This record gives sequence, structure tokens and C-alpha cells, in this order.
Amino acid sequence: MNNFKFQNPTKIIFGKGQIASLKDELPQDANILLLYGGGSIKRNGIYDQVISALGDRRVEEFGGIPANPEYAKLMEALAVIKARDITYILAVGGGSVIDGAKFLSAAALYEGDEPWDILTNNISTTKGMPFATVLTLPATGSEMNSGSVITRAETKEKLVMGGPGLFPAFSILDPEVIHSIPQRQLANGITDAFTHVLEQYMTYPMGAYLQDRLSESILQTLIEVAPKVMEDPTDYTAASNFMWSCTMALNGLISKGVPTDWAVHMMGHELTALYGIDHARTLAVIAPSHYTYNFEAKKEKLAQYGERVWNITEGSTEEKARAAIQRTEQFFHELGIDTKLSQYTDDYEGTAEEVAKRFTERGWKGLGEHQSLNPEDARKIVEMAY
Repeated sequence: MNNFKFQNPTKIIFGKGQIASLKDELPQDANILLLYGGGSIKRNGIYDQVISALGDRRVEEFGGIPANPEYAKLMEALAVIKARDITYILAVGGGSVIDGAKFLSAAALYEGDEPWDILTNNISTTKGMPFATVLTLPATGSEMNSGSVITRAETKEKLVMGGPGLFPAFSILDPEVIHSIPQRQLANGITDAFTHVLEQYMTYPMGAYLQDRLSESILQTLIEVAPKVMEDPTDYTAASNFMWSCTMALNGLISKGVPTDWAVHMMGHELTALYGIDHARTLAVIAPSHYTYNFEAKKEKLAQYGERVWNITEGSTEEKARAAIQRTEQFFHELGIDTKLSQYTDDYEGTAEEVAKRFTERGWKGLGEHQSLNPEDARKIVEMAY
């Protein structure tokens, strides 16, 4: 196991009725920006719970954050922060709204001329404006980590940012919020969390026994609860295990002491930027091709995954590893997730070359756990995913 440091300062408040905890957790004198998405929180009762808990605090609302948080829209929110002397951000939504809050947290205190430079120059934020979250869509784990992904429509870019100053002060996780989530978004959430674990697990053996078992337990839990959540989102036991698995999948714990990959995400981000495909679905498109292309480097871990997670016990290491890739793709299909780019767009020719070009222009010469995948490798992987 590699040396590591681990610190996660986010306070988690989990369970039924916990949105009411906002009244005790937020500073009474805070000038709050209430950030949310398309307005579903006003239809499902979450907005009313939040407003009730905020009491007589000063609140400015800013809605309309899209599924891929868009830079231009966030700049509008930043103008409100500066004009209205906002001191605290409350993100009520899924990963996109929370990612938007992280960008605003960093941008509010950024001293440069162009906040987009935080992303293009990979600036680590050590101190941001304080913010908290009320999670409404389990998926990304953004409620308990310091990472964020922001899209810029005018340039068709989707870039990552983060830093130790971008952990939420606290996050409220009430599993009952999933009652009103559409089936498509539930499937996306399961797929997103599942792939987050794979990115931190599907590398090579490191002798990190506990980390492997933690990752495998999250995968097994997601597999177990997926059909229950899809069939009946009001099943509280399934909903609570689903929500907590999504958070645990990307709160930093399972990545400590082990190599991580993240090449699937980097390629997937480009597909979203180019075509607007749901983030989780781009991961399902890229992952099978990525594991097949890098089979020799990953086969030992793939076989372990096949044995422990999918109970694939027959055959050689290679046979179990290939069966594990097939079973993973089947799992995505069972959720209603297509796994080929051509199933999302007819305009896929040339995509692989465009992704490779973008990686080259950004100087991304090494992706994956060995930092050995170059833009040409990315081209081949994306082409395999057509």
C-alpha cells in the first residue's frame, strides 16, 4: 500500500427529515445564495422544507443550473454574489448544482481577471467562500469531496477543478428525496457511482486488502439495490443504501494508498462536451472499451473483480477478466444504459480524432494509473466505443 494522507472535513447529516437541520447548521447572520437547478425542488416539496428551515435569514435565490454546470450561467450567479454581498452558498440539488457551488466558492474569492483560468490553469483552491449542500440526486459524491467539473458551451470544454478549500462545510442526505427522481436519473446515478469505484479499483494489485474490500462492498451494494431502487424508489432501505454508496464511492476513502485511473472520466467528459450526452452514460460507453484496450495491464484486477463481485469462478485469469468486462456491460444494459457512442449520436465519425486532438492541445500526455496512455491511445479507445 502506498503512503497517504486522508482528511475529509465535511459533516454528513443523514436520514429522514434532516433537511430541518439547516436551521441549526447555518450561521444565523449568513447572507445566503440558494443555488438550485431546473426547479424540480419546487414541485417535490424540498424547496418548501429548505425555506422553512432557513427561517428569517437573508436569502437570494438563483435557479436554472443545468445538468452540466455551465460557465456562463455560473458567471451570472457570481454577479449576484458580488452585488448582494453573499457570504454563504447553499446548494440544493445533485452533483451539477453542487459542482456549480464549488466553482462559485472558488471564484468568489479569486483575485484574477477570468475565473475560467481556475480550470484551464488547474489552480488548486485552498480557501473558498463557505458552502453547504442538500443532496437531491445521489450520483456524483460531490457532497463529500472537493472536486468539481464545469462545462463551457461556447468552447465545448468540460474541465475539472478542486482543492482543499472546496469541501462542503456540511451535507444533508435524506434518502426520501429520491421518491420523485425520474428512472433515467436513477439509472444514471447508479452507473456514475459504480464507475467512480471502478476508476479507483480497476488498476493493478497493490496489497491494499481493505481498500479492495471497501470498493468491492460498494459495488456489491449498488448491484443489490439497483433493481429495488429502479422498481420502487420509496423503498427506504434500498434508497438509503443507494445514497450512502454514492457518497462513499467518491469521498476520498477508497482511493487512499492505491493507484487510480480516471481515464474513463477524462474521455467521457469530452463526449459530454461534444454531444451533451449524460455524464454517466459517457462512462458506460468508454469503460468496456477502456478495459478491453488495457486488458493486459488490468487483467489481474479484472479477474479479482469478476470473482469477488460477480461470482465468476470458472476459467483462467484471462477468461474471468473478459467475463467481468462483459458482465459489467450487461449491468449497464439492465439499467437501460446504452454502451456504444453510435446509440447516442449519428455524428460520431471523427470523434476519436477530436478527443485525441483535445488531449494533445492540453498537454495531456499521460492518462491512467501508470500515466502511460497518450492521446493516440485515447483515440483508439474512443473508436472502439463507436
